[in-house]
Amino acid sequence: MSDIAIRVEGRAGRITLMRPQALNALTYDMIRAIEAALDGWAQDTAVALIVIDAAGDKAFCAGGDIADLYRTGLAGDFAFGQQFWRDEYRLNAKLAEFAKPVVTFLQGFTMGGGVGVGCHGSHRIVGDTSRIAMPECGIGLIPDVGGSLLLARAPGHLGEYFGLSAARMGPGDAIMMGFADHYLPELHWPDLVADLETGGDPAAILHAAHPAPAADITAHHADIDAIFAGDTLTDIAGRLTASPGDFAAPALKAIQRNAPLSMACAVTLIRRVRAAPSIRTALSQEYRFTFRAMRHGDFLEGIRAAIVDKDRNPHWQHASLDAVTAGEVDAMMAPLGAMDLNWETET
Repeated sequence: MSDIAIRVEGRAGRITLMRPQALNALTYDMIRAIEAALDGWAQDTAVALIVIDAAGDKAFCAGGDIADLYRTGLAGDFAFGQQFWRDEYRLNAKLAEFAKPVVTFLQGFTMGGGVGVGCHGSHRIVGDTSRIAMPECGIGLIPDVGGSLLLARAPGHLGEYFGLSAARMGPGDAIMMGFADHYLPELHWPDLVADLETGGDPAAILHAAHPAPAADITAHHADIDAIFAGDTLTDIAGRLTASPGDFAAPALKAIQRNAPLSMACAVTLIRRVRAAPSIRTALSQEYRFTFRAMRHGDFLEGIRAAIVDKDRNPHWQHASLDAVTAGEVDAMMAPLGAMDLNWETET
């Protein structure tokens, strides 16, 4: 497959995303290919670890390729999207639970689906260009691909802030937030990959890593904890409106661009996952929303405004941040019964 290169180099199972012209966005076929590679290497004693990287310098992976999701959803076919997310989430769980070290190199943009592939490994490396984000609320989804687990585990209420605002993390922020582990300037990445291929020992990462840059978000941590501890999106918006200082106004402007229903559900999602922090809990909760996102959420309108027409003027179901009811959140996040996420069966 020209979109992805899968091979064994020395002691390493190597996966390289090969769509730099599309910021290495994940297609459905790429998701299935990565899962098949992991399954094949799980018991292969010749493969000591997995290395996942990407071509180009602009992005590790800027998200999922949503063109087919939009086309099928617009036609009233919600089954393709539901299967896409189901299979993608199964891959995310396999990466998080993989018994061998998984090393990822996260240059440029790592967003959405890229977080699902790049940020659940055991050794996640960022450089100076790294910009990591969960921007799903801006297109009518919720932070998914297991991203809700990373947000829930972040210090204080930083997870709610980054999940609702879609703010980008630089390398220092990403390490502080738990989306990455090690900082190494990209200039040194080829040498480290070669060492990993030759020795099959992730200890090489510790020897190569540089001290991490400071986390920019630290300056606003206290404000974020006070504001984003609100029980609901309405509470958070009210605290932002009432808060003095130079942080609250731009943060409020950022969340006002995003889908109110998605953000209200994201608050509930992050709190639920924080109470039961496991990758499968996170993915199961996320799937309840994404399963319904096309029929009952704002996903199709979000994609129209951001990707198709590019007018950046989405017409969300709710006109204001305080318009979403608790009943609507409960309906989007309710169990799916027989359709809940299945970890064992590929359909």
